[in-house]
Amino acid sequence: MQKIEIHTEYIKLDQFLKWIGVADTGAMAKVIIKNGDVYVNGNQTLERGKKIKKGDIVEIKNIGTFQVV
Repeated sequence: MQKIEIHTEYIKLDQFLKWIGVADTGAMAKVIIKNGDVYVNGNQTLERGKKIKKGDIVEIKNIGTFQVV
């Protein structure tokens, strides 16, 4: 599990995917999320604007698991 540091209170899920290099664009992030490939704290999420906060665990199918710190 990789630890990803953020410097704000939260980051939106689509921005998070770009921040960690999984998606090059917002459109690419949207497709990954809408395909059901993203889980936040063990729950599948289809919301690209979901707020990711410190302590959250984000799992992306076939890519990896990330802990926000």
